Amino acid sequence: MNKTFQLYLKTLTTLLIIFSFLGCSKKTDDPSPPSFNGKKYTIAPGAHETSDPIVFKTTSELKFKAKFDSSAIYTTIDPSNQDDTNKLLGLSDCGTLHQTNSARFGWRWVNNQLEIMAYCYIGEIRPEPVRVAIVELNTVNTYSIAFKSDRYIFTVNDTNKVEVPKSCDYNGLRYKLYPYFGGDEPAPHEINIWIEEL
Repeated sequence: MNKTFQLYLKTLTTLLIIFSFLGCSKKTDDPSPPSFNGKKYTIAPGAHETSDPIVFKTTSELKFKAKFDSSAIYTTIDPSNQDDTNKLLGLSDCGTLHQTNSARFGWRWVNNQLEIMAYCYIGEIRPEPVRVAIVELNTVNTYSIAFKSDRYIFTVNDTNKVEVPKSCDYNGLRYKLYPYFGGDEPAPHEINIWIEEL
């Protein structure tokens, strides 16, 4: 076998190997991750709330995406406060102040997990918050509160759902309720939450 033919075979083999790698593509069944353009809300250490302007909305549903990072992990000074519900996002209702009528998602770090709660005031009475879901840190989840004539419907990721009866049939202006830490105690450290309204 002459040297020219050997060189030809070597070149052909190299090209075949290169093309076989180029023809391979990694297949995945996972869809591409959903886009997320969350606004960062920060509660400073020793504070309860963010500094955001009052915004009024006329809507029958509040829908948004949110993500918590490891700053959602905390331990309260008084152990009895660990079960208190912090607030995520919601709306006032019935043309009243929010401590008279409102619906919002709450959250708390309990048993080494992030619990998402349905948190309401109904005619100045605050029923015990109800757990809607458990979510992972650093993941984007979709939240919805539907304002019906006789109830609020809280939904997380279209799968976890809780309904809370309400006392008014109202379709007017509602004002937005922003992230709030507490309960009784203020934030023990800086807490960051990313929210994108839909």
